[in-house]
Amino acid sequence: LRYGEKLIKKIAEQSPVFIDNKHFDIPSTMCAAIQASFDAGASLATVHAMSGSEALTELAHLEAKLNKQRFFKILAVTILTSWNEKSYPSILKLETVADHVLGLSQLVLESGLSGLVCSPLELELLKNRNHYLVTPGIRFDLESHGDQKRIMSPKEALKAGSNILVVGRPIIHAKNPKEKSTDYAMSLFE
Repeated sequence: LRYGEKLIKKIAEQSPVFIDNKHFDIPSTMCAAIQASFDAGASLATVHAMSGSEALTELAHLEAKLNKQRFFKILAVTILTSWNEKSYPSILKLETVADHVLGLSQLVLESGLSGLVCSPLELELLKNRNHYLVTPGIRFDLESHGDQKRIMSPKEALKAGSNILVVGRPIIHAKNPKEKSTDYAMSLFE
């Protein structure tokens, strides 16, 4: 959003746009934010699954309404890939990351949404649960994971059931991002 709605609209004319703002607020505020993302041209936008049943259900109704105009998917973020059981907030430490992800994924499905953002390490747990799975924490060099704690290679994540891979910093921070993204894409077919 740093560059404004005009840039989002321009990109959306060429390719689907994924706005990853991870909204976590009261239902009306989240719905307004998601509507604004849609109006700007996004095809995918994120909210936090921890926002609860009421918010997720209202968002599911909004997603259904927006899909009558064009494809649009609301993706519910489970547990951030920068967290593991040692680093996430103490209130969450009563359960494992996997247990939280499973519980949140069930809440998302019960609300009427199917889009879910999870680390690649939870893909096996979620396959065959009718989710549309978007996976951050994708790294080609598993030694260079930065602040991501739950990572996997692209081939492994696709094999485990990811529908969309999120690869950010490995491309953005490359000396030649265009060349790096092409190399990454080609490596999936090797």
